[in-house]
Amino acid sequence: MKPLILGFCASSSGSGKTTLLEKIIPRLKLNGLVISVVKHAHHSFDIDTPGKDSYKLRESGSYQTLVLNQDRSALITENHKNNIGINDMIMQMDQNVDMILIEGLKTLPYKKIEVFRKGISHEKLYTKNESIIAIATDTNDEESIPSLNINKPEEVCAFILNLIDKS
Repeated sequence: MKPLILGFCASSSGSGKTTLLEKIIPRLKLNGLVISVVKHAHHSFDIDTPGKDSYKLRESGSYQTLVLNQDRSALITENHKNNIGINDMIMQMDQNVDMILIEGLKTLPYKKIEVFRKGISHEKLYTKNESIIAIATDTNDEESIPSLNINKPEEVCAFILNLIDKS
């Protein structure tokens, strides 16, 4: 059984992707799921520095966290053992997990949930990207794909659990 790979993307930095993932990973773990995370880093980064996104995601319960940019990558694994393309790097991750969540990397061909915050996000990406299957937002706009309340992580988790049931 292959893990479900699900991305979280946004048109703008600061939209809340990491914050949302920090809230849903522990909830998914409570449902018995083993979760790994791929975190895209735009700039140079230090490995597992307290207060940084990679540290927060690992501390939230991620089994593996992959942090990368064009200059370096780091696979942080809690209980196991790894410059190739992102798809190859993801395939190098332990596949004996229930899910691999990808933060950022909006051009990858995996299913994604868009994170959209009014006043921060510049545009809704899903209108031009068929791999986006839902939008987590703080607006009440009517959308043509499932709209999830970004301030209710349990709603996002229910959507993800439903995806797992269908796969």
